[in-house]
Amino acid sequence: SSEFGFARLSDRASTGSSIMPQKRNPDGAELVRAKTARVTGHLTALLGVVRGLPLAYNKDLQEDKELLFDSVDTLQACLEIYTLMLPKIKVNRENMRTAAQTGFINATDFADYLVGKGMPFRNAHHCVGQAVGYALAHDKELHDLSLDELKSFSALIQEDVFEILSTEAMIDRRRSAGGTSTENVRAAIAAARAALEP
Repeated sequence: SSEFGFARLSDRASTGSSIMPQKRNPDGAELVRAKTARVTGHLTALLGVVRGLPLAYNKDLQEDKELLFDSVDTLQACLEIYTLMLPKIKVNRENMRTAAQTGFINATDFADYLVGKGMPFRNAHHCVGQAVGYALAHDKELHDLSLDELKSFSALIQEDVFEILSTEAMIDRRRSAGGTSTENVRAAIAAARAALEP
């Protein structure tokens, strides 16, 4: 939406509004979102069919065909929609970067930094809360405060705090399975490409 401006869909993957000429409706994405409920419903129905079956084939299983076939058809249609939509998306990196740097999303990392310096988490939580309040009052983000301003909340804060407060550092610190680190994302992309190769 225009409030964020993170991405723009191609004309082929969106439709106009019946009343607002400037609007671009992401119909494909909205329809796929709704189709997931349909497939989830089929799964629930199928689990209900098989819940009480003994070990061998029973006539109950004739009910699985409609659920399975419709799920496959629905998934195929969704993949076709996304195949048309995804390659044509234009991403506005600057808008996304700006959004990622606002809203004090680095406050937890700041608290973790203080804990790493030996401060109990309860105290770190309080200290960061005070820093956020101060930043709000001065229309700044935590990473925009000077070292002297940050040190006024704790003597444990040193120059290395700015390494912790950067967006890139926050992202790359999440290295566990499924985390957001650049290394994890690149590995996931490589695994997906390998799985898709014929």
